[in-house]
Order: sequence, then structure tokens, then C-alpha cells
Amino acid sequence: MVLDETWISLLLMAAAMMLGRLMHTRRPRPRTFLLEMFATFQICACTNELRLLANVQPKPHVALTLTYVFTVLHGLTLTGSTCNPCGTLQQILDSGVSVKQGGLKIGAQFTGAVLARIYVHRIWSMGIIQVHSEALAEGCSNPIQTTETQAFCIELLFSTAFQLTILQIESVKPRLRVHLIALLITMLVYGGGNLTGAIFNPALAFSLHASCFRNKFWDYSLVYWMAPSLGTVLVAIVRGEILPLIL
Repeated sequence: MVLDETWISLLLMAAAMMLGRLMHTRRPRPRTFLLEMFATFQICACTNELRLLANVQPKPHVALTLTYVFTVLHGLTLTGSTCNPCGTLQQILDSGVSVKQGGLKIGAQFTGAVLARIYVHRIWSMGIIQVHSEALAEGCSNPIQTTETQAFCIELLFSTAFQLTILQIESVKPRLRVHLIALLITMLVYGGGNLTGAIFNPALAFSLHASCFRNKFWDYSLVYWMAPSLGTVLVAIVRGEILPLIL
């Protein structure tokens, strides 16, 4: 991707963020469904564009820097939202939200993921830059560059580490917590991004690779839905049953 195309891609990511914020701020007190839908739309739309910048030189410094920066921006602008079905599952297991409310939030997150996919497809279909046309022609851009077993273990481990960290830093000041989460996500992307994409978010995975779920449903659901969900359950067990015995 040449420099001009990189700037265009960054502008499209900024536009997606502005669109997400516009939809959010037009409703000063959005209901849970709308908040989660708009927030997940913003993250998924930006990440769809961000993954096209993975090959920008110098690799992987540019991609990792952008991952950190946009994660911080998301954290600062999406206060109060989860944007991750596994995070919502964690709240249900901790009795933070009811099953009904949690199901509503998860439905909203997948709705936002689908809307982001549609939005991105429309933008890419315009052929503004060459990499968009290439991405559309590619169809299923398989992010799994290892065996399904290893991919399952990676997403399981990353989801567990992410959810545990989120719970451990709940008491940290919000401004600092945003940077800690962004640093963690950037480290996980660096550690496993070349193997599985380091997604650990079922809604985001569906938005990024919807066509792969259609063609290889069981493989993708195992790696990108079941593994992160199992990691969330393990976190609940560790916090609720194991840590109290140790401490």
C-alpha cells in the first residue's frame, strides 16, 4: 500500500469513528441495545480497515502503532459499552447483568458487526484505493495461519488473559485504564496476529471474516466463538472458585 492510499485508509477509519459517534450522541441517553450496536459498529468498521494496513512499511511497527492509537481512541469515546460478547458473558457469569439484558447486548453487538460489514463493503465497492478492490476480490481472507488446534488454543489463551486483565484493572483510573488495555491488545496482536489475527471477540471476528464463517463455519466458530467463550468461563471459574482459596 502506497503512502497516499494509507492516508485515505486512515481517513476512512476516522470517518467510521465519526459516524459511530454521531449516531451515539444524537441519543443523549441511548438504550443498552443502541449503545452496544453503535459502539460495536465503530470498532468493527475501523478494524476492517485497519487490517488492510498490516503490510505498510516498516512492518510491523506501523500496524502496531495504529492498533494502539485507535484502541485508545475507542476506549476514550466508547465509555460504558462492552463491544464484545465475551465481555457481556463475563458480566452474566458475575451476575453483573441479567441473562435477558446480556442477551440483548450480545444481539446488539452482532447487529453492529453486521452493519459495519455492510458499511465497509459499500465503501470498498467504490474502489477508492486498489487495496479495497483486492480485499473484495479475495473473499474469505483466512487469518488462520496455523493448525485449527493451535489457533483454538491461541484464541482461548488470549481471551482468558484479556478478560482477567480487564477485571484486575477495574479500579484503575479510566484515563490510565484505557492505555493499559490498548497496550495489552497491541501486545496480543504482536504475539499472535500473524497466526490467528488475535481477535478474541466473536462479533469482531464475524465482521472481519463473515464469508469465512459461511464457507468454513465449524472451523471458524470453534476458533473465534467457542475458544473465546470458553476462556471467559475459565476466568469466571478462576475468580470465583480458585483465587478465593489461594487468597
